[in-house]
Amino acid sequence: MSRDVPFGRALRERLGAPQRARPLDSSPRSHVWQVELAGVPAIVKQVVGGADAGERFAREAAALRLAGRGPAPVVPALLGTDPDENVLVLERLDHRHPGDDWIVGYAAALARLHAATGPGDAGALPRWVGPTRADADAFLALATELGVAVPVGASDELHGLVTRLGRARGHALLHGDPCPGNDLHTADGVRFIDLEGASLGHGLMELAYLHIGFPTCWCVTAAPAPLLERAAAAYRSTWHAATGTPLGGDLADACAGWLIRGDALVQRARRGPVDHLARIPHEDWTWGTVSARERLAHRLGVVAELAADRPALSGLGRLCTDMRAAMHLHWPALAPPPKHRPEP
Repeated sequence: MSRDVPFGRALRERLGAPQRARPLDSSPRSHVWQVELAGVPAIVKQVVGGADAGERFAREAAALRLAGRGPAPVVPALLGTDPDENVLVLERLDHRHPGDDWIVGYAAALARLHAATGPGDAGALPRWVGPTRADADAFLALATELGVAVPVGASDELHGLVTRLGRARGHALLHGDPCPGNDLHTADGVRFIDLEGASLGHGLMELAYLHIGFPTCWCVTAAPAPLLERAAAAYRSTWHAATGTPLGGDLADACAGWLIRGDALVQRARRGPVDHLARIPHEDWTWGTVSARERLAHRLGVVAELAADRPALSGLGRLCTDMRAAMHLHWPALAPPPKHRPEP
């Protein structure tokens, strides 16, 4: 259904009346139009859907302002806002089809986004929230349901993991959903859009996306190891150049944190109190490039490999290996994620 562009008096006085409005595809949680303002293309986004629409609007507006302070842009310019209607007016950017090594430039841009904030920005956005003990217990219950014996100490390791992630400190500007499709590959570099879930935390939590397969996204991929190494190196060197400090932290912890989150098996609109890990033995469902079971099997393999040389996660590593083997035994048709980025 066609909708009028929500462009109130204050926006019109500042930016002029929108012309040649054209609706664009978007999620159910937003309405988006391309318009022209004084002959220049722009994007109008209205955050909708649910009682948290105002909070998501405020997060995105704050994140865009914070990220827009740096010398190298990593987000579209924010041209105006209307808090009463949850409307953002943004610079329009042209997206180019990314090359096979797209994750290298993506990782460098992600580091620049993360480095846009520092200790002085505490309180400008909510803190990143990690997995809970309930997530850890649900993961252990899934192992039992799959007929896998939990190694001695693995339960304590998982609860220790939850504690470490809860205490993780950092002031990085985290995107919240840095998926392919929320990155625009322009002639001047990568820009990130749709920052409704932005928060402040440790950058490793989103660098982990490349390794664990974009956990909050429709487009799970498993890039070849050499590309992952280049991307991780690009992130770390860009972060160091921007902040003057090494990244620190433990990538294995960050990936394990995403593994045990059942909410990372479903779209954002379906997240909530349901234990999605408990559904795995009884049903499978497809979201994007893979099914839920294929998502989980891939993540188990990643964490098993990363945990192999981490004493604090050795039991979890063995558990992941055994759970992945059990899944392939139960469902031998499970396929690996694609190696190449799909386009929406």
